Amino acid sequence: MFDPILLQTFVAVAGSRSFTGAAVHLRLGQSTVSQHIRRLEISVGRRLLVRDTHSVMLTPDGEAMLGFARSILDANERARSYLQGARLSGRIRFGASEDFVTTRLADVLHKFTERHPSVELELTVALSSTLFDLLDEGALDLVIAKRRVGLNQQREARSGVAVRTERLVWAARDPSVVEAGKPLPLILFSRPGITRVAAIEALDRKGIPWRIVCTSGSLSGLQAAARAGLGIMVQPRSMVSSGLMVLPTSPQLPQLEEVEFILTSAANEPTGVAAALAKEILDRNARQEFELPFREAV
Repeated sequence: MFDPILLQTFVAVAGSRSFTGAAVHLRLGQSTVSQHIRRLEISVGRRLLVRDTHSVMLTPDGEAMLGFARSILDANERARSYLQGARLSGRIRFGASEDFVTTRLADVLHKFTERHPSVELELTVALSSTLFDLLDEGALDLVIAKRRVGLNQQREARSGVAVRTERLVWAARDPSVVEAGKPLPLILFSRPGITRVAAIEALDRKGIPWRIVCTSGSLSGLQAAARAGLGIMVQPRSMVSSGLMVLPTSPQLPQLEEVEFILTSAANEPTGVAAALAKEILDRNARQEFELPFREAV
């Protein structure tokens, strides 16, 4: 039998690729995290991680163990919920920005409804500004969406839980889309998309010429255009999808700002089904289970 505490620590280290990051997420000392990994490796009888002064990498056995660990932790959670008699019921109207939906959020929602079959989940996917409007109108109960960091706009002052902060990056099929002396071909969300505003403001501050080659209210539409090599798009770093790569900053590609994903509800504090779903999302985020692999141009 594998100790779930050790498995939870292993999943956190594997997700963050850092003993320090795992310690912060789990609110443990770094020495405790190291002890947990040593105990798990002794229990397994295999080397799971290779660690040097700069990074932590999974061994082939570690890659296999990561899948087993997540399955075991999920099974434990389902058993705990069932045996505690946590029979949630009711309806939850949940809104999520499309870029967050492209992560493993779908798996989280599937497991949540599987664990709570009496819950009716209604999902709305839209631009962050639209989701906030629907929340204010009472059409949604819980929302996870992004907002710009450090702005004193009324909307930015809403209460909620900061799930994560992400640096926006430039992404394209390959670096050749950036041609010296030519306006940057931009692939952007429709107004008033946050990434659209951030990209245009960053370029205008540096006096960099640009032109819009594709506008869409759908992330899949933007990604299709980027994969076709039509231009360059902007996304949170960990959410750059397959077929695209992160482009390094340069005189033509200034560094972009950070955005914050916030979990907020219609009530001051989520209750009932909304509170349970919010906890599930926060727990999964702490275990670094929302990232997508990305390629970085060199």
